[in-house]
Parts: sequence; structure tokens; C-alpha cells
Amino acid sequence: MALKPIHNNPDPLYRLLREGRVKDFNERRQLGDTPDLKDCDFRGLDLRGLETDGIDFSGCYFRQTDLRGIDFSHARLEGASINGAKISGTHFPHELSAEEITLSLLHGTRMRY
Repeated sequence: MALKPIHNNPDPLYRLLREGRVKDFNERRQLGDTPDLKDCDFRGLDLRGLETDGIDFSGCYFRQTDLRGIDFSHARLEGASINGAKISGTHFPHELSAEEITLSLLHGTRMRY
């Protein structure tokens, strides 16, 4: 599973997140835009406040990303990695076990349901 190179992902909503414009991303989603975020690289970003309902983050890389307070319970995280991420107050899909989350957080393994 290859990550989409940062400079080659044409999705304008992905670009907003790379630029730290979470509020603009959320506004565009509310207007009906649908992002293509599978296999993307979110390394080191601050994504606090991100609205994730219905987004497919399969295969994404969240190493050292600030995910505090995000509700991923209605998003897809199959194959994503959260190594070293800040996850205080983060809600994960119910299908993900605490062990899967811990292994990914500490060792960078890809989360499986």
C-alpha cells in the first residue's frame, strides 16, 4: 500500500489539510465536497477540529499527528497508522480494539478490524 505523494495528490480538500486549513476543509465538506483521502500522508499535522463523518482514511499515515478530540467513530481507518500521534479524547470506530489502537500508536502497525 503506497502513500500518495504529498505534492502529487490533486484533491483540493487534501491540500487544505496539508496547509492547516481544517476549518476551510470542514466548510467545503458541509457544502457537499467529497474528499479522496485514502492512502494519504498526514504526518505531523494538527488536525484538531476535523469533521470526519463518512470519510475513508484507509491506509493513511498519521505519524505524530495531533488527532486530539477528533471523532473517527463514523470514518474508516482500516490500514491506517497512528504512530506517535496525540490521541487524547479521540473516538475511534467501535470495530477497532484497544489493542489494535495501542499497537499502532506505539509501534506504527496498520490498524485492522
